[in-house]
Amino acid sequence: METKRNYGGLDVFKMIAAYLVVAIHTSPLESFHADADFFLTRVLARLAVPFFFMVTGQFVLSGRVWGKDRDLAPVRRYLKKIILLYLAAVVLYLPLGVYAGHYENLTPGALARLICFDGTFYHLWYFPALILGILIVCLLGRFCGIYASLAVSALLYVIGLLGDSYWGLIADVPGISDAYELGFRLFSYTRNGLFLAPLFLVMGAWLREGGREKPIADGVGFLVSFALMTVEGLTLHYFDLQRHDSMYVLLPVCLFFLYRLLLSWDKKAVGVCRAVSTWIYLLHPAVIAAVHLFHKLVFSRLHVALTDNSLVRYLEVCVISTAAALAVAAVLSGLRRVSFERDRAWIELDMGALEQNVRAIQGLLPEGCRLMPAVKAEGYGHGAVLISKELNRLGVKAFCVASVSEGVQLRKAGIKGEILILGYTHPRQFGLLRRYRLIQTVVDESYAEELHRYGRPVRAHIAVDTGMHRIGIPCDRTDEIARLFQWKNVKIEGMFTHLCVSDGAQSRQREFTKAQGAAFFQLVKRLEERGLDCGKKHLVASGGILNYPEFAADYARVGIILYGVRSASGDLDCAGIALKPVLSLKARVASVREIAPGEGAGYGLAFVAKRPTRLATITIGYADGLSRLLSGGKGQVLIRGRRAPIAGRVCMDQTIVDVTEIPEVRQGDVAVLIGRSGNETLTALDMAEAAGTITNDILTGLGPRLTRTVKPRTRRATGGKETKAQKEASPES
Repeated sequence: METKRNYGGLDVFKMIAAYLVVAIHTSPLESFHADADFFLTRVLARLAVPFFFMVTGQFVLSGRVWGKDRDLAPVRRYLKKIILLYLAAVVLYLPLGVYAGHYENLTPGALARLICFDGTFYHLWYFPALILGILIVCLLGRFCGIYASLAVSALLYVIGLLGDSYWGLIADVPGISDAYELGFRLFSYTRNGLFLAPLFLVMGAWLREGGREKPIADGVGFLVSFALMTVEGLTLHYFDLQRHDSMYVLLPVCLFFLYRLLLSWDKKAVGVCRAVSTWIYLLHPAVIAAVHLFHKLVFSRLHVALTDNSLVRYLEVCVISTAAALAVAAVLSGLRRVSFERDRAWIELDMGALEQNVRAIQGLLPEGCRLMPAVKAEGYGHGAVLISKELNRLGVKAFCVASVSEGVQLRKAGIKGEILILGYTHPRQFGLLRRYRLIQTVVDESYAEELHRYGRPVRAHIAVDTGMHRIGIPCDRTDEIARLFQWKNVKIEGMFTHLCVSDGAQSRQREFTKAQGAAFFQLVKRLEERGLDCGKKHLVASGGILNYPEFAADYARVGIILYGVRSASGDLDCAGIALKPVLSLKARVASVREIAPGEGAGYGLAFVAKRPTRLATITIGYADGLSRLLSGGKGQVLIRGRRAPIAGRVCMDQTIVDVTEIPEVRQGDVAVLIGRSGNETLTALDMAEAAGTITNDILTGLGPRLTRTVKPRTRRATGGKETKAQKEASPES
């Protein structure tokens, strides 16, 4: 089995690239040899910023800008983040810029040039270049594929070359040089978001899946192309052709081989490098100024020995910038971990368990059948977006939900692939189906006519009633179903039914389910004999996957077992596969007190102590989804690895438990309602049976004010088969 791709090579080089940028602004070898310093800062270090663009192209643009799954919502969120970071950097460097005289006699036009192209401080040009480059690539992606986008961005790069390293070739050419001079009134350099950034953004997206096959060839290719680029840079420098020196003909070639080589380096991701490299880039000019000022004011006698030694100056700036970056990253990481709701009641999700379940279930499916997980009702209470993002990462590209609002929520969160709405959508919301590329269920013939009257093509799956009698057209009405294919604006892409007792073990239930499956496939055969394409077919949900794999067609609408639980005892035989619960439910102990025999507690004084009793109040109630049916000792919690029964009635926001047998309980302890504590475990099925219901009811009832958090992975999940899509999936950095 092929393991997931690691991106540690990219993470490590991000740190190297950050130090190369510092070198550009400190000239480490200037005190020793001018040509050596030129090689370091004007040739080698020129790999850094294009590399940053390529990483953004891979993890932000790839899979979103081109193709039928084009979805710019995550790109827009990323742009907002970058714009805010840029504005913060502008404010941070404003005093230093004023002190350095950068803004003297600044006209409105010059200010616009600084903000939109050059950056308000010398290193901040990267941010407007990144923003403009992303906008250009998104525009290209709207009208052409990735290869055409690559060609257009390469043409822009060539135009930029002539205004950068190859300026000397056209500086005296009438017309051409005049056009460039006009451009230089808008931007100081062609190394910007119009000419430089788009090519490397597209290259990063294009190379996302490359780099594993031939690392030796890529290494040789990089060494050869870099040697030639060095010759190119030194030649241009010798003949004084450069107006600037950021762009070389061989720079994209070098980055092509280097990026593939780094992708082939199977090193675990080093998350700290991502944040620290960014902050080194942002902070190092301030550190340069601070180091210079500190030596000048405090150690003036050492000024010549330290500050005027370019290599020492470089090392000082690197060390201090790294320390400052680590401090900022640590503070921000700590702030991100702060969750006031987690200090009350929360849900923990084990994504390793989800991966294990996905692989185990895929191992049961026949060739050609793909998962279409049901992520309706907030992913069975787990959090639809969190679960769907992880499923996307695992290669799952089809989902089903109950309503158009659930589908829109997933699209806005950047979920890719097919999204089928299993229920009814009001005609007023038909526009959302097209806008968010959703597939609508045709519940009956009159509804198909409603969809057609909308006037624009709508993708659809036909619901067929084979005996559940909930929605869908009865399977014996072949003519009626065939007429649906005639509606011009209803694009039939699939057909499905629901096996309503596939989780039952009784003989009559099994006979009914087999009859449902036979009726569905007979209908499909009759329609195909009429020359109609029924598209993707799907019957099985969790029960069908386990008990009727012969009915698995194109999709399997896996539900409750995806989350590692059963609806009720005895309804599904999961013994053949290894499933693991994904969700844990936890709360805090808010208060501990003792009451005497005969004293009551809670609403209605429903609990009355029969002995000296110790009670703990935990911070969760029925407004969070803790069923009131668990009152009166029916439900239990785990505290410090031991069981404590619920005392009295479950309240709206709090619940009292009897901890007399756990004397060490203290305020702030964690109470586990679903999950493990010590050697004890309480499952969702335990809670459901205590409440007299099913796990689906318990899990989907978990309220929105419960924070959904992801448990850190401790080991790699194992399980069933891994699909090609899983092998190709990659996490966003």
